[in-house]
Amino acid sequence: MPGDDVRQEVEGRLVDLGGFIRSQREVARISVRRLAELADVSNPYLSQIERGLRKPSAEILQQIAKALQISSESLYVRAGILDPERDPEVSVVDAVHRDPYLDAEQKRTLLRVYESLRAEAQARAESPAPGPDAPEVVDGQHTGGRGKRKAR
Repeated sequence: MPGDDVRQEVEGRLVDLGGFIRSQREVARISVRRLAELADVSNPYLSQIERGLRKPSAEILQQIAKALQISSESLYVRAGILDPERDPEVSVVDAVHRDPYLDAEQKRTLLRVYESLRAEAQARAESPAPGPDAPEVVDGQHTGGRGKRKAR
């Protein structure tokens, strides 16, 4: 039946989400009790989330992400709140968070670099293209000429 398929998909997402939260907690070397305190949720509730028995709200996911110092978007994708196909940035962030070989500090560093590069690329894309009278720059140096160089 179609309802059973949807229910199984939701249950699978919850188990995946819970496992992901548990793995991130373990990478950060935080106990369930400590993460519950940091995220301002009860210890039993967090334990149920990690076991895939509860579906946390977006607000709770945000609190957990903040406590783990990870992207809330990565939790939203796993919970089915965001579609990774619609936002490629979420896919990159999610992939970094899922990598089992990187520790928490390496993940934070990699994501800071990624966000910096994205912001730089976005700023370039939003700035107007130089006009024909703009000074020419070759290898970061102004050539003194205007516009395109003539072929020699």
